[in-house]
Amino acid sequence: MSEPPVLRIAIPSPLRHGFDYLPPEPMGPKPVPGVRIEVPFGKRVVIGILLETAASSAITPRRLRRAIRILDEEPVLPPDLMALLRWASGYYHHPIGEVVYGALPTLLRRGAAARLRPNIIWRLTERGLACQPGELSRAPRQAELLELLQKHATGLSPGRLEQQHQNWRPAMLRLREKGLVEICETVPPPTVASAATVGSGEPPALNRAQQSAVDRLLESATGFSVTLLEGVTGSGKTEVYLRIVEQMIALGRQALILVPEIGLTPQLLERFARRFPGREIVQIHSALPDRERLAAWLAARDGTAPIIIGTRSALFTPLKNPGLIILDEEHDPSFKQQEGFRYSTRDMAIVRARNTGIPILLGSATPSLESLHNAARRRYRHLLLPERAGAAGSPEFRLLDLRRQPMQEGISFKLMEIMEEHLQRGGQVLLFLNRRGYAPTLLCHECGWVGRCH
Repeated sequence: MSEPPVLRIAIPSPLRHGFDYLPPEPMGPKPVPGVRIEVPFGKRVVIGILLETAASSAITPRRLRRAIRILDEEPVLPPDLMALLRWASGYYHHPIGEVVYGALPTLLRRGAAARLRPNIIWRLTERGLACQPGELSRAPRQAELLELLQKHATGLSPGRLEQQHQNWRPAMLRLREKGLVEICETVPPPTVASAATVGSGEPPALNRAQQSAVDRLLESATGFSVTLLEGVTGSGKTEVYLRIVEQMIALGRQALILVPEIGLTPQLLERFARRFPGREIVQIHSALPDRERLAAWLAARDGTAPIIIGTRSALFTPLKNPGLIILDEEHDPSFKQQEGFRYSTRDMAIVRARNTGIPILLGSATPSLESLHNAARRRYRHLLLPERAGAAGSPEFRLLDLRRQPMQEGISFKLMEIMEEHLQRGGQVLLFLNRRGYAPTLLCHECGWVGRCH
């Protein structure tokens, strides 16, 4: 009788190696790397990720503990992501268990199924839609629930019903017995930009530099390449992104767009939603509720979402049909993880693109020195957008010496006058304040003396 295989599992611990276990009994089909396995670890039960199966272990079989159960039939982390994470563990000298564990959404770390549990919804039947609340005058609570559901055609979840009526269930069950309501299951959708059902019309015309950049990028749309797109603020880099993503979608591929801050995702999401109405566009970042984040993660994995927009952690999203990675504001220090598993999102994204054989686009108005150096060494292709897009002109700068300007609540009279003129012309004003405190600077407008803290 052959010896059972040894399961080498990554455990979220500070130890820098995998842990060997015997397979659970009964094992069933041989597990593949990337599946989650529940194992005993010390006095705890934890969830690890299978790194590999081995024929033998350096530890004698009688000392090996047995895994409890295998949670997945298919790997939650596909082979390309597993290869990236194993490379990152070695390159950044961080324990493999913490690296792999951190790539999973929170619910998957806790053992939730790698699919979405359907939501339970109570809604009216055809009889319920035709029924008038007055017909239930002898059952006022049932009448209230009937009237409530008639105001919500898509139905209400138990949680929403609990908010409206604390003791709603008995009356709802009676309505169900009468054939007025029914229970249905719906899969919760990911956080998508579905509000934009109508496009924004024809896309703007590209200037010569934008068109040249798009043409150059499309030349290498089917293999690995790194392109640095340098453009002044307002030069239309996002429009270049949109044109390239449009071609990727036409080829049946997915685009992963990474931004440095969560606050940048809504505006980019809205821009893409206007351009691609009806397409499923998901966002992935740490501010999302766990279920919404898992829904977006699964939509990307299953290929139903062709466009994924997110922050650092979105880099580890599995893609069924990877086609393109974009890093907007590639110079931003927020792309560097500074706690726990420390890594550069830009560098890891380039490695992922190389391993997958897809292009990666780095966009910035002020590229990092590393990227400029690589472009100078011809490791990256360097494309320039030297002028602002459309009819936008260059900004005009005017310096005001606040030592010689009368102030009102921290703003000079001259600035107030300019702002008022601009607003009367229908323009907008954006103020950047160089402090978060409430007290303005204390200074003397006669001699320029500034009060300082001691």
